[in-house]
Amino acid sequence: MSPTIAFLASFASILIGAATGMTLKRSLPPDMLEGGSKEFIRLAAGFLATLAALVIGLMIASAKNTYDSQNTNVRQLGTNAVLVDQMLVKYGPEAGAARTLLREIIPSATARIWRENTQGTGGATFVVSQTAERFYNAIEGLRPANAEQTSLKSRIIAITTEMGRTRLLVFTQSDNAIPVPFFIVLTFWLVVIFASFSVLAEPNRDRVNSGVRDLGVERAS
Repeated sequence: MSPTIAFLASFASILIGAATGMTLKRSLPPDMLEGGSKEFIRLAAGFLATLAALVIGLMIASAKNTYDSQNTNVRQLGTNAVLVDQMLVKYGPEAGAARTLLREIIPSATARIWRENTQGTGGATFVVSQTAERFYNAIEGLRPANAEQTSLKSRIIAITTEMGRTRLLVFTQSDNAIPVPFFIVLTFWLVVIFASFSVLAEPNRDRVNSGVRDLGVERAS
């Protein structure tokens, strides 16, 4: 579920709950909302409000932790990409094809990560792009001519493998952190809370009438 759909669904549900509470207040007999019944509704609403506040606080903390993890992983990807590029430069002109492929990977990988974070993975399987496969094959195909190039190649392969592992972590963390049933239960609590507020709220008829009179005077003038 995308954040926009979740916001619209929860906002519409809360409005419906508030409207339902106002309808119940007008339809129920006045004696049913006095004494023990009113106190019970107030206590139940307070209990649900406390639970909802606790759950929302935990959700915010979880979202903050997920954001920090994603931010760290993305920074690590960028750092490793720059490091691999510098090592390929030091390796020599034989690594020119690999450098070109690396520069092709970065924009497409950035767009793909952004798309995964905004739309979610939806339980999809991670698929390695053809450009990434060609880049790794280009690294494996390097033929070191001396000890320095042999050391550079082994380090490049190690860092490239670490980049792949980090990329998988970014992919797995892009899915929705809040399960849909959990979101439905929380939204239901909020609907009940606002419905109870509407049932218990006493309308201020003097203020409403004053507002209507002021609106009529403005239109007349």
